[in-house]
Amino acid sequence: MGNAGGRFFAWAIGGTLPAALAADWLTSTWNQNAALSACSPAAAVTEEICGRWLKDILGLPSTASFALVSGCQMAHVTCLAAARNRILARYSWDHELYGLTGAPRIKVLSSSERHGSIDRAVRLLGMGSRSVVELPVDDNGCLVAQALNRALAEYSHGPVIVVLQAGDLNIGAYDPFSELIHLVHRRGAWVHIDGAFGLWAAASPAYRHLLEGVDLADSWATDGHKWLNVPYDCGYAFVRHPDAHKNSMSYRANYLTHQELVRDQIDWNPEWSRRGRSFATYAALRQLGKSGVALLIERCCRHAQSLVVQVAALPGAELVWKPTVNQGLVRFLDSKDNAALADHNLWTDSVISAVAQTGEAFFSGTTWRGKRCMRVSVLNWQTSTEDVARAVEAIKRVLEQGRS
Repeated sequence: MGNAGGRFFAWAIGGTLPAALAADWLTSTWNQNAALSACSPAAAVTEEICGRWLKDILGLPSTASFALVSGCQMAHVTCLAAARNRILARYSWDHELYGLTGAPRIKVLSSSERHGSIDRAVRLLGMGSRSVVELPVDDNGCLVAQALNRALAEYSHGPVIVVLQAGDLNIGAYDPFSELIHLVHRRGAWVHIDGAFGLWAAASPAYRHLLEGVDLADSWATDGHKWLNVPYDCGYAFVRHPDAHKNSMSYRANYLTHQELVRDQIDWNPEWSRRGRSFATYAALRQLGKSGVALLIERCCRHAQSLVVQVAALPGAELVWKPTVNQGLVRFLDSKDNAALADHNLWTDSVISAVAQTGEAFFSGTTWRGKRCMRVSVLNWQTSTEDVARAVEAIKRVLEQGRS
């Protein structure tokens, strides 16, 4: 697929930093089972360091617990398991002992623009797809406060989890966290943040304002293999309430060697045998430093904005969404007389396919508000001004051939 290179702009996939790649090779060579401190003291200590550094960079509470998991999908599972534990306890129900049979029914409120990994997490945790209540968004893709407030009132008789977005997959929209989290906490519900890539904007002084108030949430999920550019697979879960986090994950047995003075990773994540993901994360953070992470974020955003604007200026292209951060949308218009929406949709998909066939760049398509669009996602540390120029030129040639 060439997704490790600088001209891959599809599906919010990052690249791999050199230091992180080298650390990943060493991780395979060492072959540590990073489940318990006793299995690999070095992996346990490195993971603790990564947790502290990540919370600092992302602007999250230093007292929050954390887990290194396989990706944002399992970060959602981890965080929502902690949420389930805590909110059911408020109704005098011990989920870890009795399960969900007979428990108060949990409702999950989120926007129509939520990622599918939220629905999968809800299903995996036994709450069922029908527990999800879909709420409308405004013209900027943000959850509408009035709609959320009405839903919170409607379901106030039972436990509620609210999922907010820090960078949605199509346009990178950020919900108004300060306003919405206040509404949710006033009703005694749990707030979870889906920040698969968008949470990393907190590392940049230029984009940090988009996340104002996000630190007030109860849990947060993000990926390392997106904007931090570590190898697959790596995600991070953070929980404001360590007791709920640990209660939902930990296990004790007489054949395990537990440590009381250090952190056993098995207490905080759903895996038992697991790879030492902390080594690649540690290496990436050491290579970049806080300022380097900020520069990486800002560089990707700059390239995304340049790429979308230049493509939209081409004859036969149309700007659909100029990136706020690193996600943007354009579409391509069928030039024949009386072309309808369906014609533009088909032509947009054809252009995306033709560009991929050139081998110059790779984009993916999406349907946004009824229109087929080419989605631009820039997350790779290697993407350069030259890469942007080559991608634009490839699209230009495809459009010229289509008109000839």
